[in-house]
Amino acid sequence: MGLYEDRMRRAIALARVAADLGEVPVAAVVLDPHGEVVAEAHNRTRTDADPTGHAEILALRAAAARLGDWRLEGHTLVVTLEPCAMCAGAAVLARIERLVFGARDPKAGMCGSLHNLPVDGRLNHRIEIDEGVLRDECAELLTTFFRGRRG
Repeated sequence: MGLYEDRMRRAIALARVAADLGEVPVAAVVLDPHGEVVAEAHNRTRTDADPTGHAEILALRAAAARLGDWRLEGHTLVVTLEPCAMCAGAAVLARIERLVFGARDPKAGMCGSLHNLPVDGRLNHRIEIDEGVLRDECAELLTTFFRGRRG
């Protein structure tokens, strides 16, 4: 199994924790340039009553705090769902080198679905994107979660 698949499995496990808390099951892991985990988080918007409590934002904050620097150059962000505008923007501002995500988000995804903010040439930084890592497992988490909420 490759590095990104392994780290995505870690994110999927965290997303399941989020679902158990009633949060949308999305999780993110920040990797250092050697592929080691620096920080991880799952969605906490409901738990913290915080609209910015997305997994990516929380993981980026934790990584920056741990490293003592807001610039995460050379780091990779692994996330179960394609980031929204806020999270994609935060990744660009943090100078993330690579974004790896599982499932696309056709309603809010800003890394290829609605727009592709991380590679927009008008910005001062661009991010390499690898999508579809464990796509089916990531998508199934969300499908199961929302099916349970509607039923």
